[in-house]
This record gives sequence, structure tokens and C-alpha cells, in this order.
Amino acid sequence: MAALTRLSKPSFSSLSSPSSVARISRFLYSGVVPDTSSYGASSYNPRLGSTPNLAVKDTKDRSVQWVFLGSPGVGKGTYASRLSNLLGVPHIATGDLVREELASSGPLSQELSEIVNQGKLVSDEIIINLLSKRLEAGGAKGELGFILDGFPRTIRQAEILEGVTEIDLVLNLKLREDVLLEKCLGRRTCSQCGGNFNVASINVKGANGHPAISMAPLLPPAHCMSKLVTRADDTEEVIKHRIHVYNEKSRPVEEFYCSRGKLLEFDLPGGIPESWPKLLEALNLDDYKEKQSAAA
Repeated sequence: MAALTRLSKPSFSSLSSPSSVARISRFLYSGVVPDTSSYGASSYNPRLGSTPNLAVKDTKDRSVQWVFLGSPGVGKGTYASRLSNLLGVPHIATGDLVREELASSGPLSQELSEIVNQGKLVSDEIIINLLSKRLEAGGAKGELGFILDGFPRTIRQAEILEGVTEIDLVLNLKLREDVLLEKCLGRRTCSQCGGNFNVASINVKGANGHPAISMAPLLPPAHCMSKLVTRADDTEEVIKHRIHVYNEKSRPVEEFYCSRGKLLEFDLPGGIPESWPKLLEALNLDDYKEKQSAAA
């Protein structure tokens, strides 16, 4: 982890420095604290430390503050984006923040490029810096609430976040590893329009207590087909390493939120057509099903 060692390893107090935490606090505390007294429990495959508060009654008078967890490539961005559109809150993906910084040719670009291409986790210092800048920009535009995707990834990040705001729910998306690997290897991006697609056609038989899973490919329009490129870090070796790093470094975060009764684990039963309705059911968002077209 040569790229990481060039950064000094800070203490917890330096990570939660007044400047970073103040910027995060100004944004997070600008929303309305939700009334959770009448929230229900999930009805779809929850595995919880205790029952979390889940449903949203009316997003006109409150702002959800949710966190999405899950292995790289599981679909956090896909489902967080859909829920963001459905509930009217910003979807903030730290992966996107990293990619934007990479594309900017800024001072962190070269170091980030080395970290990402080797499948390593970006350090706390860099993530908190990028996130605090994003929250500050959103606060200036009047954004309220959030769905965080890819943060926190470590206990220290979770502690920092807990120190400045109340998280309503932590949704942990799960997908068996053989399916996850095949899904990641099928990812493609259009070099012209930037659209994300997946060429993998997944049909895995049930075995060892695991149900069968089918996922149809998400193919691009014809004019994008010849412009598809594969991400530099989407090789089998790098993907397996990323999953291993995630399991080692990030799963303690699941235990952190489980102990607080805020973790909901959701096993994806298939692709979007199968999983999206089940996810709405698990989140007690049945009343929002008529708005699905807005999140499609």
C-alpha cells in the first residue's frame, strides 16, 4: 500500500478536525429531524441487531439520512440513485467524488489513480476531504438530507459521521460472490456519453442453500455499442482483491450499525426488475410504488 503510506496516518482527532467536521455539520444539521414514532419494520429478509426505523411517511416535511453499504459492484449506486429520485434527496457517492477528482487533474489525481487501479481503499483523509467539499457545495444550494453511497467504509469514518448527525437507516446490499464477480466483469462505460452498462447475462443455478439468480444484461443503445470501454480496475484479479479488502475493512462497519439497531441487510434476488419492488417492500415504501416511473 505504497500510495497510502505517503500520507501520514492521523489520529482520530486529526481526522475529525474542526474544519472538516464543521463543514459536514453545517450541511447535515440543516435538515428536519424526522418523526420516527410510526415507522414500521421490514417484511423482506431483514437480518438485524434490533428493528430499525424504516419507512418514510411524507418527504415534504422531512429529509431522510440514509447510508448504503455493500461490496464493490453490488449495485449501491443503482438503487441509491433510484431512491434518491423517488424521495427527493441527494445521492452522494464517494466513488463518483473520487472519479471527479481523478478527471480534474488536481493535486490528488495521480495518487488516487494508483490507489484505484490497484483496487485499494482510498484513505480516510482523502474521502473526508472530498465529502466535506461536496456537502458544503450542496448546502450552498439548499440541499436537505442525503443518501450516502460508499461512506462510511471504516469504523473511524462511522464514528466521525455519528459525531455530527443522526443516521436513520443503514441498508446493506448483499449478493453472492460468484454472481458479484461475473457482474463486475460485465461492466462497461460509453466513452462518448459516459453511460454505464453491463454486458453480462447471468444465470446461476441454486446451490448450497443459495437460490438461483438471473440478471439480464443492461445493453447500450446501438450508437454506443462501438464506444464501450472497460474500467481499468475491472479485471478479475483486481475485483477479487477489492472484495477481499472490503470484507476485511468494511464489514466491521456493518457490526457498528447492527449494534445500534440501524442495519438492514437485503439479499438481492436478481436484477432490477426482481429486486426493486422487493426493496421498496423491505423499506416500507409501498405507498411510493406509483412514483417508480420517476426513479426509473
